[in-house]
Formats: sequence, C-alpha cells, structure tokens
Amino acid sequence: MTTAHFVYVIECADDSFYTGYTTDVERRVAEHDAGDGAKYTRGRTPVELRHTEQFDTKRAAMAREYEIKQLSRPQKERLVGES
Repeated sequence: MTTAHFVYVIECADDSFYTGYTTDVERRVAEHDAGDGAKYTRGRTPVELRHTEQFDTKRAAMAREYEIKQLSRPQKERLVGES
C-alpha cells in the first residue's frame, strides 16, 4: 500500500492563508484548529480547510507546497476559489 501525500491550504481566522504538507488532512486540520499545528496558525484559530491536492510522492507534494507558498495573495485566492 502506498501512502498518499497532500498539500493543503487553510484560511485562518485573521483571513490569512497557511499552506502545509501532510499524509492525513483531517487530522492535520484538527491539530491546527486545536492550536497544536504550526506556530503560524496558533492564535489564528479557528481555521477552515480551503484547498487540497493529492500526490503519489512526498517529493512531489513538497515541491507543490513550495510553489503555492510563492504565490501572491490574489493567486492564492484564485486557487482556493477553484476548490
């Protein structure tokens, strides 16, 4: 069995976006919501999952995570609007 790898974008309570990598989107979003996720999202709860993409390899997912993090705010808004 192969593990699925995901890139996700969540919207924080302050309307900012956070992009991350995980193998379990539901668990990871719950961690962010509970204040146990990334340092960036602590104090910016509640968060809402806005976008996910699935990949076969961690390498591909991490490359896409980097690409998304380089996007401008309007580009990220278009990306999550397409979800």
